Amino acid sequence: MSDTRSEIERRRTFAIISHPDAGKTTLTEKLLLYGGAIALAGSVKGKKAQRHAVSDWMDIEKKRGISVTSSVMQFNYGGYCINILDTPGHEDFSEDTYRTLMAADSAVMVLDAAKGVERQTRKLFKVCTLRHIPIFTFINKMDRDARDPFDLMEEIENLLGIHTCPINWPIGSGKEFKGVYDRQTKKVLVFHANSDAVFESKQVRSTAVSLDSPETRELIGSEFAEHLAGDVALLDGAGDQLDMDAVRAGKLSPVFFGSALTNFGVEPFLKEFLRMTTPPLPRESDRGLISPFSSDFSAFVFKIQANMNKAHRDRIAFIRICSGKFEKGMEVYHIQGGRKVKLAQPQHLMAQNREIVEEAYAGDIIGLFDPGIFSIGDTLCSADKPFRFAGIPTFAPEHFARVEQVDTMKRKQFVKGMTQIAQEGAIQIFHEPDSGLEEVIVGAVGVLQFEVLEYRLKNEYNVEIRMTTLPNDEIRWVTNTGNLNVKNLDLTSDTRLVQDFKNNYLLLFCSEWSIRWALEHNKGLALTEFGG
Repeated sequence: MSDTRSEIERRRTFAIISHPDAGKTTLTEKLLLYGGAIALAGSVKGKKAQRHAVSDWMDIEKKRGISVTSSVMQFNYGGYCINILDTPGHEDFSEDTYRTLMAADSAVMVLDAAKGVERQTRKLFKVCTLRHIPIFTFINKMDRDARDPFDLMEEIENLLGIHTCPINWPIGSGKEFKGVYDRQTKKVLVFHANSDAVFESKQVRSTAVSLDSPETRELIGSEFAEHLAGDVALLDGAGDQLDMDAVRAGKLSPVFFGSALTNFGVEPFLKEFLRMTTPPLPRESDRGLISPFSSDFSAFVFKIQANMNKAHRDRIAFIRICSGKFEKGMEVYHIQGGRKVKLAQPQHLMAQNREIVEEAYAGDIIGLFDPGIFSIGDTLCSADKPFRFAGIPTFAPEHFARVEQVDTMKRKQFVKGMTQIAQEGAIQIFHEPDSGLEEVIVGAVGVLQFEVLEYRLKNEYNVEIRMTTLPNDEIRWVTNTGNLNVKNLDLTSDTRLVQDFKNNYLLLFCSEWSIRWALEHNKGLALTEFGG
């Protein structure tokens, strides 16, 4: 058990979130580069670029230069075993981001130094705060012209409602980005440009000197040295102090400055971040908190992804191990399925590249071959001491479209594709009462998910679809169907009655006024925003 305990103690599992184009995927790749997990980093941008980001595996991600799925990567660095969860940057995929955060013990929020807190960052940050986990901020792209760092800190505090504490402080920006001042060691870290840093070389030459050293003025210039001394005095006198209890409660965010593209500040951030974060945390269950150091294995499913390997048409269930040790081929109890299952073909995944896992520990993320038995939120544990982890809530869709297949001869592929993609949690599918699956209504948190659905049906299932956007933007589940004739409800002309695939009845509305009408004109009707 002592070996198992030491393995768990060196685990660090965190998610990276950001607005699109803030440099999240680039930072992820540079962290992998430092850990020796990859030898060459890919830049996400550029239509002519030969390299694509390792964490972007779906063709649509490579073409659009955005991440639309969550990726899972593992590497070792400085005695730690690190699991990175790279989340979709686009707010349309905030539900996938939330599920991924359920598997993380902390989060790194990446901001663009020129843009600060953008609209989509706010939505993703709100998703973060729902989990009450530590949030670390990396202000990226300091190699480009940036806003005043004090303005950036103030914006984070005002717009996101979290206190900030800079761990380092930038010296200049753009072509004048000289380096950072480390507030812990009270040293100035001056970076020296390396033309290979973007792709090949992970090492960035740097010189560490004291703030009041004459050498500092020689390296960064008198004007920058004086400006830095003034900033440091202001930070030390008026800024929030580093309080690790506040950090762990998600009330204070340690802030780092750097440039992922040039590697400036990436390794100092990684070292400090690992020092500040904790090993895997206990998890809430219906039997109380489950300690990661328990000798009994337990895990939950937080993500399902079909067709990661086109050649095999497979389906992978991603699990977060919450306690104990996993061993290949072990038998565990699947709570929701009510039976024992053998965990076959366990895999670590680096985007679509895989390697078989012989053993893993609390904090690790692994992929399991799923023959169609797992759902998001399912618990796996010991049959001797069964319990259930707290579920993962479903976001109510805000956009709806009617979807039908163009070629009616491809009904089987259409049904399979729609069902599998819905089981992944990317979309929710509904149908009108007494109708089949030839035509369905799709609900999504964001409109970009419709584009991904159309793309995947065509490329993975060889099915072309017709999609008609619907005006509805509100959804409610009918909770007391036993007392009502649901099909004869008095509703506004633009309200739709549909069923989900558990045969629950739902109403799709176009406005709050339509919801009030339904409640006022149908005595005893009870509606809820969350489905069962």
